[in-house]
Amino acid sequence: MHLPTALVPTRAAGLVDPSVPVVTYCWGPGCDGAVRAALALAQLGHRVKEMIGGFEYWVREGLEFETRLGRGRRAADPLTAPVGADACGC
Repeated sequence: MHLPTALVPTRAAGLVDPSVPVVTYCWGPGCDGAVRAALALAQLGHRVKEMIGGFEYWVREGLEFETRLGRGRRAADPLTAPVGADACGC
């Protein structure tokens, strides 16, 4: 769901279940909106985590996403994602 940080104080109560952890994210690592949104939600008592790297790196690592056009997945970008079963040791 898209909830701009400025609207968190007035709209979060009607949109976000406080018993469910919330993950905030931005477009990419150069944006700090996810941090500000996480703080605003935490101040309201929500359990919050920030997705480091944002949506850009989620997609670049080859993970599935969903938009208004449906589900999608792109091939992993070898510049940002480990290639091969033992590449990162995760």
